[in-house]
Amino acid sequence: MDKWEMYMEIHQLIKKGFSKTKVAEKLGISRSTVHRYLKRNPSDMSEWVESLQTRSKKLDPYKELILSWLKEHPDMSAAQVEDWLKEKYEGIEVGESTVRSYVRNLREEFKIKKETSTRIYEAIPDSPMGEQIQVDFGHTKQKAVDNKEIKLNFIAFVLSNSRYKYQEWLDRPFTTQDVIKAHENAFRWFGGIPSELVYDQDSLIVVSEK
Repeated sequence: MDKWEMYMEIHQLIKKGFSKTKVAEKLGISRSTVHRYLKRNPSDMSEWVESLQTRSKKLDPYKELILSWLKEHPDMSAAQVEDWLKEKYEGIEVGESTVRSYVRNLREEFKIKKETSTRIYEAIPDSPMGEQIQVDFGHTKQKAVDNKEIKLNFIAFVLSNSRYKYQEWLDRPFTTQDVIKAHENAFRWFGGIPSELVYDQDSLIVVSEK
């Protein structure tokens, strides 16, 4: 079902008295998607579909790759897709909104719901001094001097006992070499190498870098 068919079907079901929630269930889409389609009049819808088709062409060569990522990792965000693309294909120029829209369309087309995993937390005793370091990755968006928004990525090392911290920041995704170098710098900063390293997102290292 293409965008126009989806648009018409949603309006027909609403006219028949179905609630937005029921329409979403019948069509296998999210309630927010139903709401988004209902907000547009036919003219706006036409312009939107045309703009999507134009923007989508940029990412069409990578469709199968992005689709395989989403199927393997249903909880994957559009920001992660953007990072992985730019890491795999240096020089690719694509905007965040284009990736977000493309990912959303693929989820709708192939019925890939964004899953969320529930983490179970429990307190554990502190390890002896110098025995363990926890390693984690993250990112944040900040305003640059020219007022443009940029994305900063970081890797953080935390000594489990003392909570001493070491961080490194990059304005691009981390590569394997970056991660190795960051570990070496952290060990120098702490003055030694622990017996154990605990990674909060070990799958990110393995899957993203292959």
